[in-house]
Amino acid sequence: MGHSQAQKVETRQRIVEVAARRLRERGIDGASIADLMKEAGLTVGGFYKHFASRDELVREAFEYALRDIESWQASIPTEPQRAMRAYLSEAHRDNIERACPISALVNDVSRCAGATREVYSARVEKIVGLIARASPALLDATKRAEAFHILSACVGAVTLSRAVSDPELSSRILDGALSGVLAMLSPERDAGQESA
Repeated sequence: MGHSQAQKVETRQRIVEVAARRLRERGIDGASIADLMKEAGLTVGGFYKHFASRDELVREAFEYALRDIESWQASIPTEPQRAMRAYLSEAHRDNIERACPISALVNDVSRCAGATREVYSARVEKIVGLIARASPALLDATKRAEAFHILSACVGAVTLSRAVSDPELSSRILDGALSGVLAMLSPERDAGQESA
C-alpha cells in the first residue's frame, strides 16, 4: 500500500473513531459532519473523499463503537452476574463516550438507514443469545424470553438513568434493574415454576 493510500486509510479511521465517540455522546443528529471533521483535524470538504454518505459514516462508527463492548459480551456466558453489574453501573452510565452504543443510540438507530439498523439488530441478537446461554432457566424458550427481558431491562435502565436529572433517582433506576436482572440470572432461583 502506497504512502498516500495508507494515509487515506489512517485519516478515514481517525474520522470513524471521532464519530464513534461523538455519536454516543451527542446522538446521531447532534454530531454534524462539520463538527466531526473539525475534531478529526480535517476540513468538511474532505468528507466525501472518505465516505459516500453520512449514513456510511454512521454505520462504520457504530460498528467501531461496538468494539468497546466486546469484553463485556465475552464475559456474559461465564460471568453473567458480573457482566450485568458492570453494565448497570454508574461508571457505565457516566462514561458515555465509551459506553455501549446499543443503549447510547437506541432511539437514534430506529431512525437510521437500513444498513445501520441491520448491524444493530445483529448485535442485539448476538447479545440475547449470550444471555440465553448464561440463563439458569431449564427450557430454551424460557431462556430466550428471559434474555430479551434482561437486555431490555439493561438498555432501558441505562437510558433512563442518563435521562433523569436527580442523581439519587438515577442510581435507584440502575439498582432496581440490577436487582431484577441478578435474580433472573441466579443459579439458586426456584426452577420449579418451569415444570409447573
